[in-house]
Amino acid sequence: MARTGIIKRWRSNMDVLDDTVYTDMLNTLSEGSVRRHFNPYIDIDWDAPEFAVTPNDERWILPGTDPLGRHPWYQAQAVERQIEIGMWRQANVAKVGLHFELVLIRGLMDYAFWTPNGSPEYRYCLHEAAEECNHTMMFQEMVNRIGVDVPGMPRLLRWSQPVVPLMAGPLPIPFWFGILAGEEPIDHTQKNVLREGKQLHPIMERVMAIHVAEEARHISFAHEYLRKRVPHLSRGKRFLLSMFVPVMMRVLCSAIMVPPREFWKEFDIPRSVRKEVFFNSPESRQMLRDMFGDVRMLCHDTGLINPLAKIVWRICKIDGKPSRYRSEPQRQHVSAVA
Repeated sequence: MARTGIIKRWRSNMDVLDDTVYTDMLNTLSEGSVRRHFNPYIDIDWDAPEFAVTPNDERWILPGTDPLGRHPWYQAQAVERQIEIGMWRQANVAKVGLHFELVLIRGLMDYAFWTPNGSPEYRYCLHEAAEECNHTMMFQEMVNRIGVDVPGMPRLLRWSQPVVPLMAGPLPIPFWFGILAGEEPIDHTQKNVLREGKQLHPIMERVMAIHVAEEARHISFAHEYLRKRVPHLSRGKRFLLSMFVPVMMRVLCSAIMVPPREFWKEFDIPRSVRKEVFFNSPESRQMLRDMFGDVRMLCHDTGLINPLAKIVWRICKIDGKPSRYRSEPQRQHVSAVA
């Protein structure tokens, strides 16, 4: 009987047709994917002369919004060294994004497998998976053009990632919070780089612009999916989730934003610089907190902020005020960098 009750609740949770506001949002996002989407081999002219990757191109120097790019150690290096470090770091960020998108695609397929007939979630998940496939091709092409053999995710995540997509079917709420833990830092960082206005290499600038444009739909879906389902969890499950979310945000953010061990060895970067950049300096800590303003807003709105959860957010060093609205720019931080 208990098993039958669990299955009935799971099937009821998958049926969303009675929620017209939610289904209208899904249809809007799906129609947006039809009307405005990008193809990495049509919308980026990889073979155009201005897209060529040439030696000693100063546009690869890390921008001031990058934690390493604004550090005095990096700025004191010779220009050629700054370019070399910048190319390696940007290539690895793209490779990490590629790895993360591949995990997301597998999870989307697993979740879509269980959606009932007529569910608008099925169509949206397939649209998002198609766009993420294009992103992986775009990121890999960028890595290939830069010509650096970067590893991407840290070794531990590369070995453990096959398990993550399996959560999408039986544990979709933790899975989607995990997706936000990967999407929010990348999206926040790329928006700050584009807002800074520094002249970037055309490959990097175009890849970022496309990714930010389409990622807005993907993050919107994750937020609305969780807003719909989290408030209906039992009090005990919401409490456990409130403890789990900040830890996951911090762990995955570090895995995505902090370069792997190979990077520090390749360029013989002092350990003190690594500690200060990720995340001991006041500027890097503020950047870390800024990345999760939207997630804090989501947790606040869905009842996942309680006295103990606030302590966990503070321990993870990602506490702060929630955003007033999604993608609210951290104006003080951006102006300081400029």
